[in-house]
Amino acid sequence: MRKLYFRSGIDTMKKKKRAIISVINDLVTDQRVDKTAGVLVELGFEVLMVGRHKSDSPRMPKRSYETFRMRLLWEKGPLFYAEYNIRLFFLLLSRPAALLVSNDLDTLLPNFLVHKLKRIPIVFDSHEYFTATPELVNRPKVQRIWKWVEKTIVPRLKKCITVNASIANLLEQEYHVPFKIVRNIPRRHKDVEIPSRADLGLPEDKKIILMQGSGINVQRGAEEAVEAMQYLDNALLLIVGGGDVLALLKQMVIELSLQDKVMFVPRQTPEKLAGYTASADIGLAIDKDTNINYRFSLPNKLFDYMYAGVPVLSTPLVELKNIIQQYQIGEFIENHEPEHIAAKLKSMLQNEKQLAQYKENTKKAATALNWENEKKILIDIFAPYA
Repeated sequence: MRKLYFRSGIDTMKKKKRAIISVINDLVTDQRVDKTAGVLVELGFEVLMVGRHKSDSPRMPKRSYETFRMRLLWEKGPLFYAEYNIRLFFLLLSRPAALLVSNDLDTLLPNFLVHKLKRIPIVFDSHEYFTATPELVNRPKVQRIWKWVEKTIVPRLKKCITVNASIANLLEQEYHVPFKIVRNIPRRHKDVEIPSRADLGLPEDKKIILMQGSGINVQRGAEEAVEAMQYLDNALLLIVGGGDVLALLKQMVIELSLQDKVMFVPRQTPEKLAGYTASADIGLAIDKDTNINYRFSLPNKLFDYMYAGVPVLSTPLVELKNIIQQYQIGEFIENHEPEHIAAKLKSMLQNEKQLAQYKENTKKAATALNWENEKKILIDIFAPYA
């Protein structure tokens, strides 16, 4: 008879190693960290993902890993960042872990300190060129603080990731540390039933122009997109997501009497968002080239549009332009004048043959650009710690 040996009521099977992922958002719609957690689970890690719970945060959907969202006294400003980082430090200090994954610069300091104190391996994932975001560029004192954190810690890291080649090159030139590139390409939602427009409460007799994302913020072109609807007939601008300009956009809609031409939908889980994305005729990615972070951005929505078979109208930012031109899946605006944006949209919508070709080309792009290829890079990074 085979003998089983027990220790403290647990057999001698190897216990899973724990990986703790830190992110400063509320976790619900962050596809990148969810995919990262999925790779760690596949490698056999027990995963804990730490974020925060805001007053307007949606309910956390069920995941294949543990999540913990901290409720904080402050939701923005310096006191929020201080409280979050202090609480994250003590949480990481008190939890056993074999690997720390820090997402973006605003979670890096506590992760790095615990990495040093407890000698736990750390991986840093920079989702953007953080210190050049509009929120920091316009606040130089705050920008200097975050730049100090970056300059102090990043050169001392061994495992770093970012979202595209342009940002990787910037960070490597500045800190002489290699950055692996993992683009934020979505998973394919297999066997997911796509609801009809009627099911989603959308008009079936209008062309739908979509702007989506959790960061519909300043300088993303949202205000101009709303103004452009003054010059379009038989079309609806569908804005799905959250961001700091939503209140302004809603006021603009009232002032311009565009209630029948603009519709707002709050943030959705990735699965539900896929239904809204697939309902669109054109997807907008019209971020402005006003700062380094936006100039070299590669927003998630481009891949969401592509996977849903939706042609794109975009600004010719370098990373966006490379993909849209290579696969011929859309067109570009030349400026952010609302009348120009409206003219481009009208031209695309009227040229049904070309629009159908762009739609067909998205299938080829989706075949070439897929998460299965991207996650191989993460597996190479995480596997040595499993």
